[in-house]
Amino acid sequence: MDLASNPLAPAGTDPAAAWRHPMPVAADRDAAYLSLRNVRKVYQTRSGDVEAVGMANLDIAAGEFVSILGPSGCGKSTLLSMVGGLESVTEGEIWIEGARVTGPRRDFGYIFQDPTLLPWKSVLDNVLFPIRTQKRPVADYEGEAHRLLERVGLGEFKAKRPRELSGGMRQRVALCRGLINDPRLMLMDEPFSALDAISRDDMNLALVRLWDSYHKTALFVTHSIREAVFLADRVLVMTARPSRIVADLRLPFARPRDVTVQDSPEFNRICAWLRDQIQAGYGRAAQPAGG
Repeated sequence: MDLASNPLAPAGTDPAAAWRHPMPVAADRDAAYLSLRNVRKVYQTRSGDVEAVGMANLDIAAGEFVSILGPSGCGKSTLLSMVGGLESVTEGEIWIEGARVTGPRRDFGYIFQDPTLLPWKSVLDNVLFPIRTQKRPVADYEGEAHRLLERVGLGEFKAKRPRELSGGMRQRVALCRGLINDPRLMLMDEPFSALDAISRDDMNLALVRLWDSYHKTALFVTHSIREAVFLADRVLVMTARPSRIVADLRLPFARPRDVTVQDSPEFNRICAWLRDQIQAGYGRAAQPAGG
């Protein structure tokens, strides 16, 4: 569905209509930091082709934080992997600053659900690990590693091993590792989904505070509507497979952002609207509360 010509609800009745971001209508890839044009992904399996992403068109400006929501298995992670050059596109093109994405780049930061820390290395060495693998001078980055760890509350744990940390603390190390090489683009695939609710809220707040300082361009995949709205400048909604982007909502909340924004009626109206779009993405109407 093209939101420019087929809005999800009439203006005046849709509480989110004032913030809907128009879908790209022209292939002006040089006008945006990140551009996706007619991107499609089909996997070849023994039982036949599986179309994971049906068609994706998207423009993201430098410094925008964009969350991606959608039904399980709709291709959110596949889309993220194609942007990061970890997966090839079947059709279409992805451009970063006017250059076509053809593979992984050193100026990208990746954070996944599993922090994948090296168990035999200290917290500090885990943060610095990408610098060593890229054969950069480690001494040039040690100061920034210390600053990052202090910002996420791990300054006293630099010498600890991953086994000595909680799940939330390990994910904070992964977040610092993703930022250590000053990436232009951060790609985060459900990085907090394995955490308990309290740790997840803490990580959301830690990420918001880091963003206020570092202000990177980001794509963030999540199944949590409230997490998506709290963290992002824009929220995308994808349909069930083969997926398309059917909603692109620009959020009205100023930065720096405080946790109290989640208590506002506006925040909750937006979450409810997005929930309806996700249910529609499954091909069924939203269920009433308690149903």
